[in-house]
Amino acid sequence: MSLHSLLDTLFPAGHAVAVEGKLIAGTAQAGDGPVAVLGTTDAAAIGHDIALGLAGRLLDLIEQHPGRPIVFLVDTSGQALSRAEELLCLNGSLAHLARCVDLARRQGHRSVALVTGQAVSGGFLSFGLMADQTFALADAQVRVMDLKAMARVTKIPHERLVELAGSSPTFAPGAENYQRMGAIAAIWPQASAALLDAALAGVDHGDTRLLAGRERGGRMLGAAVVDAVLAAG
Repeated sequence: MSLHSLLDTLFPAGHAVAVEGKLIAGTAQAGDGPVAVLGTTDAAAIGHDIALGLAGRLLDLIEQHPGRPIVFLVDTSGQALSRAEELLCLNGSLAHLARCVDLARRQGHRSVALVTGQAVSGGFLSFGLMADQTFALADAQVRVMDLKAMARVTKIPHERLVELAGSSPTFAPGAENYQRMGAIAAIWPQASAALLDAALAGVDHGDTRLLAGRERGGRMLGAAVVDAVLAAG
């Protein structure tokens, strides 16, 4: 589905969303009123330009439209991979973007993210997973690290990781595994204005992902570890 068709489907009452390179920004009319639309398209690699561009638009939104809900559209191949981006401390720009999403939440902006294409690594973590709730279309590709790359980093044989991925969603790519872990609230069979309106209406600012992961059998110890750390503090 093209971006324009996707926007028409999600916001049948109208939208004014511009694309600058691979950055998406604008407004749209949802069921309960206007929403901000921010995100990426065409499997964007998130470099300083996109990270700071999204962060700046979030700060403008907080100042100019207090409390307006946010819809993040996610289609990213991950953080931009280049020596120049790393030398300029891309991790700092991604962290700044994540902090801006958190600031919007603290200022009363409800947010949902919808993975429309790819969702990979730091490009996904810095804003897609920072939303109050994250959803994915059925054909979305979600992963943090390819198993071959994970094998190189962890020194665990690739064959062993493939074996582990068969029983543990922590090691396995795919939207279904991220749903089992609680990171993705639900997988939508197709883009839907009704599903989006219901997602926005159902947002509260409590983070239930760890509990969802335990209930779904995908992340059994996360909530217990957090409780133990908090109790020790």
